Amino acid sequence: MKHIIIGTAGHIDHGKTTLIKALTGRNTDRWEEEQRRGITIDLGFTWFDLPGGDRAGIIDVPGHERFINNMVAGVVGMDMVLLVVAADEGIMPQTREHMDILSLLGIEKSIIVLNKCDLVDEEWTELVEEEIREELAGSFLEKAPIVRVSAATGAGLKELVDIIEKIAEEEVVEKDTATIPRLPIDRAFSLSGFGTIITGTLLSGTITKEDVLEMYPIGKTSKIRSIQVHGQDVDKCYAGQRVAINLSNIKKREIGRGCVLAPPGSMKNTDLLDVKMNILDSSMRVLTNHTRLHLFTGTSEILCRAVLLDKEEIGPGESGYVQLRLEEEIALRRGDKFVVRFYSPMETIGGGVVLEPNPSIHRRFQEPVIEDLKRKESGSTADVIEMHVKNYKDTMITLSDLARLTALSPEEVEQDIEELKEQGLIRTYALKKDTYVWHAGAAKEAEEILLNALKKYEASYPYRYGMKKAEIHTNYFRKIKPNVFDLYIGSLTEEGILERVDEFLCTPGYQVRKDTLYDRVSAALMGAMEKAGFDFVRYSEIPVGSVDPDVEDDIRNILLEEGKIVKVTDEMYTLSSYMEEAKEKIQEKLKEDPVITIAQVRDMFQTSRKSAKPILEYMDSIKVTKKTGGESERVAY
Repeated sequence: MKHIIIGTAGHIDHGKTTLIKALTGRNTDRWEEEQRRGITIDLGFTWFDLPGGDRAGIIDVPGHERFINNMVAGVVGMDMVLLVVAADEGIMPQTREHMDILSLLGIEKSIIVLNKCDLVDEEWTELVEEEIREELAGSFLEKAPIVRVSAATGAGLKELVDIIEKIAEEEVVEKDTATIPRLPIDRAFSLSGFGTIITGTLLSGTITKEDVLEMYPIGKTSKIRSIQVHGQDVDKCYAGQRVAINLSNIKKREIGRGCVLAPPGSMKNTDLLDVKMNILDSSMRVLTNHTRLHLFTGTSEILCRAVLLDKEEIGPGESGYVQLRLEEEIALRRGDKFVVRFYSPMETIGGGVVLEPNPSIHRRFQEPVIEDLKRKESGSTADVIEMHVKNYKDTMITLSDLARLTALSPEEVEQDIEELKEQGLIRTYALKKDTYVWHAGAAKEAEEILLNALKKYEASYPYRYGMKKAEIHTNYFRKIKPNVFDLYIGSLTEEGILERVDEFLCTPGYQVRKDTLYDRVSAALMGAMEKAGFDFVRYSEIPVGSVDPDVEDDIRNILLEEGKIVKVTDEMYTLSSYMEEAKEKIQEKLKEDPVITIAQVRDMFQTSRKSAKPILEYMDSIKVTKKTGGESERVAY
């Protein structure tokens, strides 16, 4: 099922909230003031199911100029926008500003909803449509379909839903759920008995219950207690979904709109941004050096100063390279879009894209700085390398192969790999001859496959310490070289994502089952071995009652792993205490006489030759004794 987010935009009182209620049956005005005044102040969220089965989350954004910051926050993660225009008024000033913001933030899939058609006649409606087409000419909305509706009567709603579904199926690209997760926060509140709740649109990756993520820029980690998507409790949420998450270890007062939830170490706080700035054609302002601006990006609103790096000024319809010096810290990624508004009066003047989210301070008109920003704008070699790495999610790829594919020097590749690694986009596994590189998204996907496999295995075989590493490699990761797979498993155990007992892997905190069946079988096995003494009993001849042979073997292996029994031969097992006793006596005997024979061992333990020979062979295996020349003779190791 494809997860899509639809937003509304348009002038105040053009019927956005009423339209959403008509589509979903729910009112998105949450606050008493919103319902009393009949305007949307903050973001409202709801959803509806499309006829084909896809679920569409829908965001009702404010139309009033005073709440434009909330409108920008609502655009984050949108796949499609319904630009609502009232048929009795046509395009209004706030409609135009919303259009500018949508264009600056890269929203391309749009539908013009001509609302309140029940209030005007056919001739008027056609005039308004004509006016809309003229107004949109040359803009990204030029070819957007226009749908006539009446949210009040329901007229045209079926046609609107059909067009939404067609665009969702044919044009909306599914978000990348395999990459690292990133969730900009647009609301934070507390619930009695639960603690802190955050909401937002998951931009990328997946978040799973019990994940430990970091809240940027405050720098605190938190475990995910629970997740809700559209009011339903789920264990996992995916990119493209509206989510509510219950966090541990973070208070509501510590979080504000603009915070971002992402994996620890995957982002870096900054108070500087290198950007490509575009000033709107319609702007009445000329951007000059050191102008104070309101920056809107993600769900953040921050004051900043614009340092023009390559021009003295940037006028309407022009663009340039700018360093934004922020008055607060923020956490962003390269490629993030933003909008800027003039400090006072508050009006949208432009926006653009982040080229470097963690730069150093630049002086103006420095040619090397400008050339570097041009390369970043056109796409750096690191971007190319990341694309290649993504193509090798089943096998990983080496640095030397990347150098060959990209025609870059090994040194250049290493530099780009370090940059991608710092951004949390790739992981590396170094061997003596080469280093293997894996995309973080593929590694995360592999981690989920591995943990799901272990959970199923643990449920099916509760008397085992886990799944053998070799079995996991063969069944799930056979295309990855064994020595590289060992490094991957080692990194997961170091991070506490899984646990290892010798060659067995298990989920954190997993313990083998020790119930009444375990007690009965282990008592029968150890009791028979104790009774047999040094006249070892064959394992297959020990009576344990009606027990599945595989379960009996698993319980025997627990006793072996815990050191309560030892394996003497393929068929013979005995208590560890007996073999410790044998070890001490044989070592004492060898101090008196440099050679010991099978016959002497037989007499020493009052057993048969059939048991004495395995005792000596066991002592060979633990390096107490070794053969001399004769088959029946041993000396000290």
